[in-house]
Amino acid sequence: MKNTEKYTTLFHMPPEDCYDWVKKSKIERAPVWCSVDLRDGNQALVNPMTTEEKLEFFAYLVKLGFKEIEIGFPAASETEYEFTRRLIEGNLIPADVTVQVLTQSREHIIKKTFDAIKGVKNAIVHLYNSTSVAQREQVFNKSKDDILKIAVDGAVMLDTLTKENGGDYRFEYSPESFTGTEPEYALKVCNAVLDVWKPKKTRKAIINLPVTVSHSMPHVYACQIEYMNKHLAYRDAVVLSSHPHNDRGCGVADAEAALLAGADRIEGTLFGNGERTGNVDIVTLALNMYSQGVDPKLDFSDISETIAVYEKLTAMSVPPRQPYGGKLVFTAFSGSHQDAIAKGFKHRETAAPKYWDVPYLPIDPKDIGRDYEGDVIRINSQSGKGGVGYLLERKYGFCIPKAMREDCGYTVKNASDKLKRELQPQEVLDVFVKAYVNIDSPLNMTAHTFDKRGENTVVGLTLSSGGKQFTITGEGNGQLNAAANALKAHFKTSFTTVLYTEHALDSGSGSRAAAYIGITDRLGGKTFFACGVDTDIMVASIKALLGAYNKFTAGENK
Repeated sequence: MKNTEKYTTLFHMPPEDCYDWVKKSKIERAPVWCSVDLRDGNQALVNPMTTEEKLEFFAYLVKLGFKEIEIGFPAASETEYEFTRRLIEGNLIPADVTVQVLTQSREHIIKKTFDAIKGVKNAIVHLYNSTSVAQREQVFNKSKDDILKIAVDGAVMLDTLTKENGGDYRFEYSPESFTGTEPEYALKVCNAVLDVWKPKKTRKAIINLPVTVSHSMPHVYACQIEYMNKHLAYRDAVVLSSHPHNDRGCGVADAEAALLAGADRIEGTLFGNGERTGNVDIVTLALNMYSQGVDPKLDFSDISETIAVYEKLTAMSVPPRQPYGGKLVFTAFSGSHQDAIAKGFKHRETAAPKYWDVPYLPIDPKDIGRDYEGDVIRINSQSGKGGVGYLLERKYGFCIPKAMREDCGYTVKNASDKLKRELQPQEVLDVFVKAYVNIDSPLNMTAHTFDKRGENTVVGLTLSSGGKQFTITGEGNGQLNAAANALKAHFKTSFTTVLYTEHALDSGSGSRAAAYIGITDRLGGKTFFACGVDTDIMVASIKALLGAYNKFTAGENK
């Protein structure tokens, strides 16, 4: 690409090595979650939500388990102000939920914010001003001391107004554009703010370090977080928070690295909705933890409902490959993947392992309300024997024998290839039935008899073909063997039965049985498979034999 020389690294590494976070292999516990869907998420929508929609979204966030929810920037517009008042005056905020309001470090904005939250029981007032080199030099044209004074003046005003109102609000401070700020300067500003608030363990302050714009790989952000974690004043009285955006596609990685580096809290949105490329996706982040045995303290057990609410209220859509939530993320079309998944499920049924370890599935889809048949194994021209066999068994009860699965798999995926699209489960069944079940042309059995002759069985098969009916007989060491001998003797042909299995297809009275047969000529040529279905297992077996023989003779005549 051209113009590469225009770009350089805009981030700042800490003034000391901060790599303790690298020694950790996983996140051990859920962070404090703060949803910013009603602020960052809402302001990123083409058409922001109405008050009624925001109320519905707020209630759903509470249902999911969020205990901290940023409800807006009350001084930004009358709509934001009125929504805040509606929640408070309508007593719509549960006692165990804390609402958060955002304000710039500007006097008139702070005062209007405090007017908006009068009467609230639990609130966080979130103060911010930008500290990055680019913002200082290009937007504000102010020195480091000037920017620090803006932060401190705002902190003083929050403290003063809270005391005047007799409130007990918690405070949060964000050095906006933290990732474009020199870490030692960001630390100086944050500590100056904390010196104003003098937080205590019983009333902690929040220092939020946003990836307002992502400039670096996640390990750099982790080092910046670790530096702040090690040097923040009042650390035992501070909740260290991370607020990643997703400009480089690293929002989740940034958040996970921040947690390893000492962050206690995450601000983000459902499915990552937010300005530009979005905020960190809390659904992905929470379910990543879940996949490693950590309770995220949020309930995504009905992911379809979460998607439906999100899409309805935001008019956004969840992409089909979105982690965990996308319609296709648990879906395997590849034959080898389907085979591995099917065998993984079989292993769980027989071995009952303690931990989930099914190939290609990082979590059990059922744990978030997904269906195996509808979501995991889907059939198209890339599918194989494992997927086709799994679907036919799980959904329709046909346990295709191993020797027959490859033939069946090719038959089904060839049908998909001709149609140039995915086959629905009923279509897969239709292809299977047409190709294998009770094939009655050219020979169709209309009646049968069995007799004993010593230790052998004598069979009589009444067949119809081309409008004519006739009876053939044969003798063998069992009913099926006798029927095969009858076909060989009457039609002066030779074949070998290489497969025979049977099983119950249904349960209860009048249940059907399925039998599977494969036959080949004595020279070991092509094998022809068929399935017979009947309420009588022996009739099902003979139907399978006749079906395979019909295919066998059709193949010989080609």
